[in-house]
Amino acid sequence: MHVTERLPKETAREYALRVLKENIISLELAPGSMVSENELSSELGLSRTPVREALIDLSKTQIVDVLPQRGSRISLIDYNFVEESRFLRSVLESAVVEIICESEVPMDLTNLEHNLKLQQFYLENEGLDKLLQLDNEFHREMFRLANKMQTYHLMDSMTAHFDRVRTMSLSAIRDIKIVGDHAALLQALRDRNADDAKAVIAKHLSRYKIDEQAIRSEYPSFFK
Repeated sequence: MHVTERLPKETAREYALRVLKENIISLELAPGSMVSENELSSELGLSRTPVREALIDLSKTQIVDVLPQRGSRISLIDYNFVEESRFLRSVLESAVVEIICESEVPMDLTNLEHNLKLQQFYLENEGLDKLLQLDNEFHREMFRLANKMQTYHLMDSMTAHFDRVRTMSLSAIRDIKIVGDHAALLQALRDRNADDAKAVIAKHLSRYKIDEQAIRSEYPSFFK
């Protein structure tokens, strides 16, 4: 498991939840694997209580299965949950790009432009782990521009199922199209064309359906 440093003012429970979620999404904690409160506590340098609370929190979104008398297991991937996560993102992000396009004063897209340049660099240099991080930051910036960060945090807490499949797609799919999608989305935002922006969002977030066979072939044991 990859353990990052605890952030300032982050409670033990928040720290455990963040690190566990990051490792689940990155597949460091693989679907179907068992996890031990004692071992996790040791790795994180925490008592068992915040780790147990974090696992319970993750079980509420069915990303972790708490098994009485046996421990906890990282849930296998259920495409029904993936689709529901995609639906949530599609609805919210379509609304966000509409806000950006229809704002009275054109918004500053500099951060998105810089992010896209970095995406292209890491795509060309096979920095796939960094590419996923930049993908997340690109979408987060859109919510910031629309002044909808509370909505973003709510959405982010509910989309881990979808995010795991996004991680798999980066290694399973040879022709990665997410950077091109982001370029098209940025152009639509520059043009203030909400219809084009929403069409790109719909296509971008639905790629997992097109890639499902390749993803399942690469990771057959990770799915229900």
